[in-house]
Amino acid sequence: MKITHQQRQSGPWGFVTRTIVLTLATIIAIRLLPGVRIEGGSVWAAVLTALVIALLDNFIRPILIFVTLPFTVLTMGLFIFIINAVIIELAAGIVGPFQVDTFGYALLFSLIITALNYLLELPNRWLNRSTYKSRSDSDSDNDNDGFTPYEEVE
Repeated sequence: MKITHQQRQSGPWGFVTRTIVLTLATIIAIRLLPGVRIEGGSVWAAVLTALVIALLDNFIRPILIFVTLPFTVLTMGLFIFIINAVIIELAAGIVGPFQVDTFGYALLFSLIITALNYLLELPNRWLNRSTYKSRSDSDSDNDNDGFTPYEEVE
């Protein structure tokens, strides 16, 4: 069974991929911050933490964003960082071995995870872009693309 590009980006495969990347980012961020730790240092606890963060991010974060929309607009989007830190604090409350000392560490942890997620997903984005380019290059022989922006109309 061949998995298409669309299926990798969304659905269960996209969730699994994002959770793996989030697990790696979580492990790296825990090593960087002294106030965030996983008791026992278990990799499975890191996977569980990433899974809980991903689930909270998918289901609770949109609700929090909607409820706090006026604050987010007033702060020009900076309140999203507070929402991310709240998600980290919730995950720490749910996953026993995952501990965050202060809200400041939760905020720093969410910033580091965001940056690491971006960096760790760069190869995937590059591969997807090159796949899209090669597919569009092979389709350029036929002129069924619609219009081009600089067509002359007579």
